[in-house]
Amino acid sequence: MKKKLLASLLVVAMTASMFAGCSSENKKEVTEEATEDVATEEVVAEEAATEEGVSTEPVTLKVFSNLPDRKNGQGLVEQLIIDEYMAENQNVTIEVEALDEEAYKTKFKAYAMDGMPDVVSIWGQPSFLNEVLDAGILTQLNEEDYADYGFIPGSLDGFKKDGKLYGLPRNTDVMAFFYNEKLFKDNGWELPKTYEELLALAPVITDAGFVPVAMDGGDGWPMAIYLTDLMIRINGNSKDIISNAVATGDFSDPVFTKATDLLVQTADANLFQTGYDTQDYGTAMNLFTNGQAAMFYMGAWESSMALNKDIPEEVRTNIRAFTMPALADGVGKQTDIAAWNGGGYAVSEASEVKEEAIKFLNYMYQPDKLSKYGWENGVGMSAQDQSPYMTGNETELQNVFTDIVNTATSVSGTPLNDCGLSSFKAVIESEIQSVSNGTETTEEFLSALEASCK
Repeated sequence: MKKKLLASLLVVAMTASMFAGCSSENKKEVTEEATEDVATEEVVAEEAATEEGVSTEPVTLKVFSNLPDRKNGQGLVEQLIIDEYMAENQNVTIEVEALDEEAYKTKFKAYAMDGMPDVVSIWGQPSFLNEVLDAGILTQLNEEDYADYGFIPGSLDGFKKDGKLYGLPRNTDVMAFFYNEKLFKDNGWELPKTYEELLALAPVITDAGFVPVAMDGGDGWPMAIYLTDLMIRINGNSKDIISNAVATGDFSDPVFTKATDLLVQTADANLFQTGYDTQDYGTAMNLFTNGQAAMFYMGAWESSMALNKDIPEEVRTNIRAFTMPALADGVGKQTDIAAWNGGGYAVSEASEVKEEAIKFLNYMYQPDKLSKYGWENGVGMSAQDQSPYMTGNETELQNVFTDIVNTATSVSGTPLNDCGLSSFKAVIESEIQSVSNGTETTEEFLSALEASCK
């Protein structure tokens, strides 16, 4: 329509110029005819667009995201898709509000009271999603629409309630120790084959002037996942034990005590940096990416570090990963991994532009969008099949996580801290600092978890 409109306007200008010597009456007639032509072109174009189901009305979509870094990783991928959508749908303006995770969750609660943006980041876990769905905040999606989107079997399950779908997963999250391979080689450190060897490395790395493991203990949830990882090493997959404990408020199973005691032992061994229990995500990550820490315990979503040019090349090109080592006397193997389908997106039930919001959501999840761009930018593992986009030129870190997933003998599912209501999540993520640093006993910690479930 724009080309036709432009051509019509050019006709008006050219015609007016050719008849510059005509009488004012002639000029008026020519101008009126040209104006009528333009109006006719606009009407025809709008009718054609309406027949094709394409809206020409201006639309503003508000996207609320937990990805504040728009130049790297998942935030970059999200922004690329937003920019492409606006380029292809020029009547649509997308406004993005992006906050880091903890600030995001706080403001999400405020929006839930005052009116939610059109498209929002969510987590397909009971601690977050159950209460949101009970409040009727998210709109139901048609699962049949995604039959050909390549979602990994089971990946949609955490985003359903009563068999109805309310959101779509973005990632397959895998928890691991990122490590600086060059630092290990330069200092002659061997990768730990058992958890006991990992603990034995702590004083060796510290004596060399480095932090053994950078830990985001201030936010609580990484340590709660660490506790889940230890349970798997002690007992093997512990899904049923965890779900039964949360459902009954009974944490007397010995695996909880053993895992908590081992976490305390780990902190006492100084595997984590001084002040880990009050330091946040950014602080822990900076310790690792600046070469001050040998390892960093975090999820596969940070595998884009290998391509982030803000990280010194000596660190960036030498980042590798391994999963929690097995315990010498434990049931779980290193191939029993802490992995789940976590973050994703949904559409607000109260959205005034719901049709456009769903259209944008579906556009994001076309197989050649989130999944493809994520792989090309080294962003972890998608909840969709990424095999068509593997070129053989992947980063070493991408290959490592691909091998971890392909060789997994079991996956944990939802981590312990996200298996209950938000009240349970709040308690475990606040109390875990106290038990790990010794200001609270294991018994007090488990009692607090029991109380939060009742």
